[in-house]
Amino acid sequence: MTDAPVLQAVGIGVRFGGVRALDGVDLALRPGEVCGLIGPNGAGKTTLFDALSGIRRPDDGRVLLDGTDITRRSPVWRARHGMRRTFQRQQLFGQLTVADNLVVAQEWRGGGGGLAADLLAAPTRRAYERSRRERAAAVLRACGLGDIGTSYAGALPVGRARMVELARAVADPPRVLLLDEPASGMTDSESGHLLSVIRHLTVEERCAVLLVEHNVAFVMELCTRVVVLDLGHVLAEGTPAEVRADPKVTDAYLGTAPTR
Repeated sequence: MTDAPVLQAVGIGVRFGGVRALDGVDLALRPGEVCGLIGPNGAGKTTLFDALSGIRRPDDGRVLLDGTDITRRSPVWRARHGMRRTFQRQQLFGQLTVADNLVVAQEWRGGGGGLAADLLAAPTRRAYERSRRERAAAVLRACGLGDIGTSYAGALPVGRARMVELARAVADPPRVLLLDEPASGMTDSESGHLLSVIRHLTVEERCAVLLVEHNVAFVMELCTRVVVLDLGHVLAEGTPAEVRADPKVTDAYLGTAPTR
């Protein structure tokens, strides 16, 4: 039996003055799925992320989490209920260490599941802080960052900073993860490791991932389903092979005939 969607966009429309950035966009994301969202610049990808994460309230349509309408809920509420997001521009706390970036991400005791229980079980604040440090260290090791926990985040090269952003987003385990160009600035080796980490999140932790990425090869290798936006509309949707072979997608975005 197919899992019910954990996150849905239903008829989402966003206008900037007289310009329709999104017009009737539908999207469903299921637990354990990696869905790629691609399209040319200006297609509406980041605007859709803003609407899903609560940064921008859509003019039309609804956002559903587990079937419940959360369109008017704040980004903080959504985060407390397991939604996480990264951004195109790096948003690390540059004057904090890498480890402290992950500790801060747990401070508010969000909706991932284990942290509130840790707090109730800890007899002292010191024990609770230790549990956050231990979780941060474990996530950094899983992301291949165990050797830079004491480095300042603002001094990192782009590729490693991107991976730290992912680590911080999953420090408190998410149910839904929105990744906006996570492989930007990464080497082939770094993007390969990123791919492995995302696969672990979906397969082992059943996290649902929606990915915006201009590296089409990365998207096609990682994602089980791809949605193509163009001028605020869903142009195509399907498996990577189906999308790559779609002539509408070739004309609007990929720019070359599909290869065999």
